[in-house]
Amino acid sequence: MTLAVSSEIAAAVRDGAPVVALETALVTHGLPEPLNVDVALRMEAAVRAAGALPATIGIVAGSARVGLSGDELRRLGRSGAARKVSIRDLPVAVAQGEDGGTTVSATIRLAHAAGIGVMATGGIGGVHRGHPHDVSADLAELARTPLVVTCAGAKAILDLALTLEWLETRGVTVVGYGTDTFPAFYSRSSGLPVDANADGPEEVCRIARAQRALGFSSALVVGVPVPEADEVPAEEIEGAIVAALADAERRGVTGAAVTPFLLREVGALTDGRATRANVVLLERSAHVAGKIAVALAS
Repeated sequence: MTLAVSSEIAAAVRDGAPVVALETALVTHGLPEPLNVDVALRMEAAVRAAGALPATIGIVAGSARVGLSGDELRRLGRSGAARKVSIRDLPVAVAQGEDGGTTVSATIRLAHAAGIGVMATGGIGGVHRGHPHDVSADLAELARTPLVVTCAGAKAILDLALTLEWLETRGVTVVGYGTDTFPAFYSRSSGLPVDANADGPEEVCRIARAQRALGFSSALVVGVPVPEADEVPAEEIEGAIVAALADAERRGVTGAAVTPFLLREVGALTDGRATRANVVLLERSAHVAGKIAVALAS
């Protein structure tokens, strides 16, 4: 597959400068217009504020692009105009000349191909509640691609305990960024322990370098909690998630449409508080990823 890497990103990778990959499924399917493009640009700004270069990744007219322009981001953000592109969808979207927002799995694959070692997202995919055989492709890609991936845990609509078990079985190291527990997306803690507590970007950097020195080919997942002032308490968000899941079942929502539907419903059921938390955690994840990329490049 031909990869179109912007000249700025290509030069930074060649020179060993800090670069952070950003996904675009949040633009095409995760957030409503015009918030979607605004948040994507704010994530880029958060990476730059940390001293790194953002590389937003997506599919434009069948071209897998690393380093989207503002116009390309806005093109992807138009309602209903783009496919949600997971790793299995990449060849189809490219061959058929489609526009697409890349999920974590597709973004990791393209970032690695472009020589980028750090990626930021809001929440990774995982094992679906009540459907333990429904496992996101994000997890498989994390198990086989050596990137550092910052996130606010897995999306809270998933089975977080089974998600961590899956990652443990495949040898994916999960650290908390200033926390001993795995973040729960909208909430700061799931109560589930992580493999280590990293108290800053330098400690994450040391763990990542040890992984590579030991010959690991898997990712390092860094759980970055949403700030305390912006979190939605776990007991409150759980009620909204249960109600949204029941609504999805009643309406027959399935497949790739489930996660966007649930995120919208949970946002509505919490009077927008969950959506606000989502925006804040995305920016924080991007900023921390930028600091980690700087530490790795130094």
